[in-house]
Amino acid sequence: MDIKQYIASIPGFPKEGIMFRDVTPILENPECFAYATKQISDFVKEVGADVIVGPESRGFWFGIPVAMECKLPFAPVRKPGKLPRKTISESYALEYGTDTLQMHYDAIKPGQKVVIVDDLLATGGTVEAIVKMITKMGGTVTGIAFVIELDDLKGIEKFKGIKTLSLTHYEGE
Repeated sequence: MDIKQYIASIPGFPKEGIMFRDVTPILENPECFAYATKQISDFVKEVGADVIVGPESRGFWFGIPVAMECKLPFAPVRKPGKLPRKTISESYALEYGTDTLQMHYDAIKPGQKVVIVDDLLATGGTVEAIVKMITKMGGTVTGIAFVIELDDLKGIEKFKGIKTLSLTHYEGE
């Protein structure tokens, strides 16, 4: 299946000069959504995982069905103040400033193997922060899966030594 045909390209969103890759048409097509879930689930089984981690909100869209398919727990990553129990935090650089992500401090147990699932890899800052939190909790990231990879931003280079999966790629478009 050509998953790219189910991704809408929205010029000028959220600001001029950005080409936004909208994955919601995948969610609107049960066959395509099932395909994406299966591809990522097969990757998770191949690399071995004890838990799936996904950042809000689009990482939830793909990570939760994968966790269910693989019969694994799902650990959410959220913005500060959104998780109800004690958390671990990690700040990371954005183009203009910084942002912070949090996970429950006990979401990953020492020695657990983790696969991170998200919709899109651009510069890799979000996933890099998640990898740091998982490592601080004693977990090991065995894989990272994306629906889309923006090749020209070279975010994948931050994850040498970790197996990755991207269902489709865009370069300079």
